[in-house]
Amino acid sequence: MDFNLTADQQRRRDAARKFAEQQLAPGYRRREQQGGIEPRIRIQMGQSGFIAPEVPPTYGGRGLDRLTSGMLVEEISRGDFSVAYLQVVGSLVAQVLVENATPELAASWVPKICAGEEVVGIGLTEPHAGSDAANPHLRARRDGDEYVLDGTKSLSFAAEAAAAVVFARTDEQQSGSKGISAFLVPLDLPGVTRGPYSDMGTKAVGRGAVHFQRTRIPADHLLGREGEGFSQVMKGFDFSRALIGLQCLGAAQVTVDETWEHVTRRQAFGQPLSKFQGVSFPLAEAETVLSAARLLCYQTLWLKDQGAPHTAQAAMCKWWAPKTAFEVIQDCLLLHGQYGYRTDLPIEQRLRDVLGLQIGDGTAQIMKLVVARQRVGRALAP
Repeated sequence: MDFNLTADQQRRRDAARKFAEQQLAPGYRRREQQGGIEPRIRIQMGQSGFIAPEVPPTYGGRGLDRLTSGMLVEEISRGDFSVAYLQVVGSLVAQVLVENATPELAASWVPKICAGEEVVGIGLTEPHAGSDAANPHLRARRDGDEYVLDGTKSLSFAAEAAAAVVFARTDEQQSGSKGISAFLVPLDLPGVTRGPYSDMGTKAVGRGAVHFQRTRIPADHLLGREGEGFSQVMKGFDFSRALIGLQCLGAAQVTVDETWEHVTRRQAFGQPLSKFQGVSFPLAEAETVLSAARLLCYQTLWLKDQGAPHTAQAAMCKWWAPKTAFEVIQDCLLLHGQYGYRTDLPIEQRLRDVLGLQIGDGTAQIMKLVVARQRVGRALAP
């Protein structure tokens, strides 16, 4: 077991941290106020190899291992949590297309994702339900060489996305995950309309509703086999769950770093705040839990790189890392006193941003259900 980074990993991680500090952190608050990520930032991210770098070079990626990809997400999140989510979605969607789309369809979209030229969202959740993902209201009906879509999806990057991977029921005779198909849907087609949500955090991600009304897409935009898209495509979420864990940890770690600096400079009762156990001990605890959660995420991505089972570990990453990160950031906010509560510092924004991923992309309850079923099987788990 070797915990040393390769020279290439260290170089890429250093480059990502420098980019986060110089290009992203100064605009973190501004992007929230504007409600979006500048195309210029996306292009720079793509040129630097920060978006879906694990994709094969034949599709515009860098052919890196997933562990390195996760490290880059963690570093970018130190500068802007929402920009790091662009990486998470890019990696998830690119993997889905490379593994399930026709070669021609993948070749027309994946290089644009890696280059930061286009954003392609993923529409699993619907307004009527989130965790019950195997019961979509979106319907897709085959009509000759086309599918006709009717329904609504909730989507991150709803305003920016040029296309979306969506899940729809294609077989009314089956229930649950059977009879659900996945499609890539360009969002400039007739019958597609969008509307924004007003979220408390990750405002730069721009979540919203995407409505499909008799929207026609070519039949070759089907991903995988008809009626089996849910089970096929959902396998990719094990990857993105570990990335989300590192995204949250990046925001928490930079907050801890800033808090150490604050408590060593600020004086109370004639000495630095760091001299008080009530100040330094919570930060020591934060360093401990962040290190443990980070190693879990690294292990999960390493297992994926080895082709080994990692579904349970990925679910652990998804429920524990966001919760841990939120609690750590909250503690750091309190240690900053009145300054932490002000919007001059990025701490309160990070707190709101991280909170969203205790809900999105799989709640803690669903993740714990996944872990239980992996351990004892569906017959004996809830």
